[in-house]
Amino acid sequence: MMNLCTLIERNAAFAPDKPAIHFEGDTLSYAAFNRRIEQVARALKGQLGVERGDRVAILSLNRPDYLVLLYACARLGAMLVPLNWRLAVAEQLFILSDAAAKVLVLEHAFEALLPGLAEQSPDTFVVGLDFAPNGGSKWDDLLDRGRGDGRNPHTDLSCPLLIVYTSGTTGRPKGAVLRQEALLWNGVMSQHMHGLTSSDHVLTVLPLFHVGGLNIQTTPALHHGATVTIHRRFTPEATLAAFERNRPSLAVLVPATIQALTEHPGWPTSDLSSVKAISTGSAMVPQHLVARLVARGVAVLQVYGSTETCPIAIYTTLEGDVSRDGSAGLPGLCCEAAIINDAGEKLPPGTPGEIAVRGPNVFSEYWGNQQATREALRNGWYHTGDIGLRDTNGYFWVHDRKKNLIISGGENIYPAEVERVLMEHPAVAECAVVGRPDPRWDEVPVAYVIRRSEARVDAEALTAHVQSRLARFKTPREIIFTEELPRTALGKIQHFMLKDLEARSS
Repeated sequence: MMNLCTLIERNAAFAPDKPAIHFEGDTLSYAAFNRRIEQVARALKGQLGVERGDRVAILSLNRPDYLVLLYACARLGAMLVPLNWRLAVAEQLFILSDAAAKVLVLEHAFEALLPGLAEQSPDTFVVGLDFAPNGGSKWDDLLDRGRGDGRNPHTDLSCPLLIVYTSGTTGRPKGAVLRQEALLWNGVMSQHMHGLTSSDHVLTVLPLFHVGGLNIQTTPALHHGATVTIHRRFTPEATLAAFERNRPSLAVLVPATIQALTEHPGWPTSDLSSVKAISTGSAMVPQHLVARLVARGVAVLQVYGSTETCPIAIYTTLEGDVSRDGSAGLPGLCCEAAIINDAGEKLPPGTPGEIAVRGPNVFSEYWGNQQATREALRNGWYHTGDIGLRDTNGYFWVHDRKKNLIISGGENIYPAEVERVLMEHPAVAECAVVGRPDPRWDEVPVAYVIRRSEARVDAEALTAHVQSRLARFKTPREIIFTEELPRTALGKIQHFMLKDLEARSS
């Protein structure tokens, strides 16, 4: 029975010696990649009892075994839960508990969560990628003990494969469940978008815990027998060096990394001749950043989507029309997109409304959250919460974020999540968090706070409070104390008025 891992097995049969993954001077051929997947699947099944439907989490910087673990889970019918290493420990622990992870594969640099894990999720077995955790197992030792065939005969493309957590508007993360078939069809659209073939070479510098780093180019390249070079994390120096040394043909960058790259002193003289395109998205991409790439002879492809769409949904293609500045492109080859009103009715061209997506790449549910699933998935359509419009030729533009989403350096920040933490402080009576335009990060969060009477708390204390519970990138850049907040007649805080204020003052 076919599953997503079958694609790696077939590529290993067709081209066993072809490089699949380059990483820090080492190379995994497709044959070696396939053997490693088999070894990991045997260890997970034989040593840890991982079966179809079980959740296996990973908290690590980018490395080849991240991808090995993904396909081993596909082989077993298990689900991989990638953890964002930028999150605070409390956030990571919530995700592990919510997903009821059977196994956590952990890099030593992030062992700070182990005491909390032992207290909150004592049944989660810990495997150390580069260390031996107390009461757990070291990765290589576990693999050496693996026995059996490492397969599940009941695994197919309908099996859920990924639970990717995205911050929720209720202030708690939600786990978007993506089936194996979602990654398959997403890969078909990536091939169409990039003109991807087995001759391509993808440079992956974005984190693999994001569907952008994982699925815009990386997994599609492996499905089509291409080569992937992985960096542990993005730095402009290493990326420019890789363009010259590794000669990749494709890469994905978000606006913040494009800015860092193009402002590096080595940018004007770096050899970019191998790069046929750089894809970008995650936020409305400033045209001046696109122009910097185009000026160096690099084509820029736009892609729009979200965790819930795997993420490819709307895009421009390498051979397509890119003359419409700022357009996210056309609906993908294997999915539909529409502009709808609040009643779910399609709107005519030129009329702003909510972007909705339907297709086999769309997530199946929010893990354990039926209410959120019903709100987001209606009549087969995923309601993105983003506002945009399409023209008479079907091209889409993304204009605003209906749900007050802040995108900072490619990271999603939901104000409700930050507001929830601020409200936990005894000195805070009310608050509102909005995005402030920022030349480097696109947006940064700022908080408007009403203090309780008699409270003497200052901005530094509230900042420290937030940092103790949330990731640093979610911490408000500025805390503004105020006596009142703009409200509707029903008393609801009007975030858009605060956003307008920030836009005018920046």
